[in-house]
Amino acid sequence: MDPSVTTEITPTLGASAFIPAPATPYQGDIARYWNEEARPVNLRLGDVDGLYHHHYGVGPVATEALGDPADSTYEKKLVAELHRLESAQTDVLLDGLGAIGRDDTLVDAGCGRGGSMVMAHQRFGCKVEGVTLSAKQADFANQRARELGIADHVRARVCNMLDTPLESGSVSASWNNESSMYVDLHDLMAEHSRILKVGGRYVTITGCWNPKYGQPSKWVSQINAHFECNIHSRREYLRAMADNRLVPQTVIDLTPDTLPYWRLRATSSLVTGIEEAFIKSYEDGSFQYVLIAADRV
Repeated sequence: MDPSVTTEITPTLGASAFIPAPATPYQGDIARYWNEEARPVNLRLGDVDGLYHHHYGVGPVATEALGDPADSTYEKKLVAELHRLESAQTDVLLDGLGAIGRDDTLVDAGCGRGGSMVMAHQRFGCKVEGVTLSAKQADFANQRARELGIADHVRARVCNMLDTPLESGSVSASWNNESSMYVDLHDLMAEHSRILKVGGRYVTITGCWNPKYGQPSKWVSQINAHFECNIHSRREYLRAMADNRLVPQTVIDLTPDTLPYWRLRATSSLVTGIEEAFIKSYEDGSFQYVLIAADRV
């Protein structure tokens, strides 16, 4: 792969743009946060194969592929393994969408640099629309789509995921992949319910605080502060779906499956300082990593 692909793109608000400004001051802050974000952990993992994600990984670590930590190639292998687990997470999400045809349209709400959109198109051959508040991310995703020759099927636009330009009932499936903690859940589920066809599928993979713990733990508070987000409880997700004609079909606790990713990442050169909060909160049960799939009725 051409290393130039990893060069960050200056926001242009050109063809990617739809809504020129976020709807609230908070959303303006989030747009600035992601326009300025250039964490090595996101870019170096994407450099492995050109799929740039903004989420975490699931599955067992292939320790035999890592080899000896003293070997000069160990860190490169570790980065590749972290990225493999990221893409495995996207595969789990796409599995949850059910049967998708080539003529369907999918929506990635909070699409980041577009890795999940590319994987969805590669699997289903369908059209994928992405929305993000960040012009920088949208331009990056659209450049990757052009480089891959799929720009006629995969597109990112700058707009508010709570108020998209998509027609009502025009979407077969939609998802939030670790992006729902930046918005009000009732407003979010109302918009997904609006754009989805009756019988369409909505899937989210997200971190949420565990109501059984009582309140968000100190670790969850640290994660909120680190990412400038507002993590919701699992109960809030289910209530917001029920209030907006989205009937949960599957709820999967992925917490045991994501812990290996975090424990491996904590040993890498890509640490950001938030790894302990994720590990401790998953271990003490105050935080959970879940997939929820719901059908529009």
